[in-house]
Amino acid sequence: MKVLMAMSGGVDSSVAAALLQQDGHHVVGVTMRLWGGESDTGCCSVSDVDDARRVAQQIGIDHLVFNFSEDFNEQVVQPYIAAHAEGTTPNPCIECNRGLKFARLTERADALGFDAVATGHHARLVANSYGDMRVHRGADDAKDQSYVVHMLAGRELQRTLFPVGNMTKAEVRKEAERLGLRTASKPDSQDVCFITSTGGRETFLGDRIPFHPAKVVDMAGNQVGEVDSVEMVTIGQRRGIGLYKTEEKRFVVDVDTANRIVVVGSDADLMRTGVALQAMVWASGEAVAGEYRVQCSAHGASLPCTAEILSDNRVQLTLHEAHRRIAPGQSAVLYDPSDSYVVAGGLVNAASAWPASVGATA
Repeated sequence: MKVLMAMSGGVDSSVAAALLQQDGHHVVGVTMRLWGGESDTGCCSVSDVDDARRVAQQIGIDHLVFNFSEDFNEQVVQPYIAAHAEGTTPNPCIECNRGLKFARLTERADALGFDAVATGHHARLVANSYGDMRVHRGADDAKDQSYVVHMLAGRELQRTLFPVGNMTKAEVRKEAERLGLRTASKPDSQDVCFITSTGGRETFLGDRIPFHPAKVVDMAGNQVGEVDSVEMVTIGQRRGIGLYKTEEKRFVVDVDTANRIVVVGSDADLMRTGVALQAMVWASGEAVAGEYRVQCSAHGASLPCTAEILSDNRVQLTLHEAHRRIAPGQSAVLYDPSDSYVVAGGLVNAASAWPASVGATA
């Protein structure tokens, strides 16, 4: 089989490429040049491209570089900036997976005559009793990445490979050491590639959108502080919210960028039993109401819930137990009741949650 292997320059994709080649596939490595600006974190640095190229040389496969920087700017960076201006909290890595690392890469693979696309994600693809592929959790619970690849559906599911999904991270590194790969001890990428460690999110956004001051009010509407930039505030935030007094622990419960108001409250005021989702992607292609488990962050625990199907590709979830409010713009992923495989995923709606107790506000 002819496989286009996405190589980020990390140990997972390095080992994935080596395993495919050992299995007799015709493997070509490709590194996507995404962010053209300054980068000292994430997976887009010049050194990462060099690491991927050298690993490809080590294992004896060809290596290509695709310049998707315009697509990355349009589909990831600009939406990220716009989301903060609107008061929502985006997940750029998920949008990069959605638009670039799978959709765009699969298009290029088709054009070049490849049979499949592979990545180093820690997830597994398993066929159900009908022969349809589903994204299952990776073998390593601590490194499971099924959440961040939840958008795979239809033909993309049938043409994607996750060669290290059945391995633990320790096993991946051990295999890299056995093969003598230069990435064997390379640390995992943790940060957004276009946000530098020196400047941070505030510098990046401040160079691109105007910041506006906002009043900080309590649950009764009394002003208790002020912030310099409402665009930098997110649901659940505790530090840096400009409170006049700090005797009590207070968290951001709501952000109104239009009226420049930040609402703070106790941890209990954050608790919610409902989450509204939009832009749903169903692995089967069909929206089905029922009992599921929902995961609302990359490494958070999943919670039991009931899903009600609404119009316009929306879903209303009722959580079986109260959970801290999820910031609008974040992804929520539905798993089957046994918590094994992805059923669907969507974005948390801004008007998403009803309170777990009387007196709290959404």
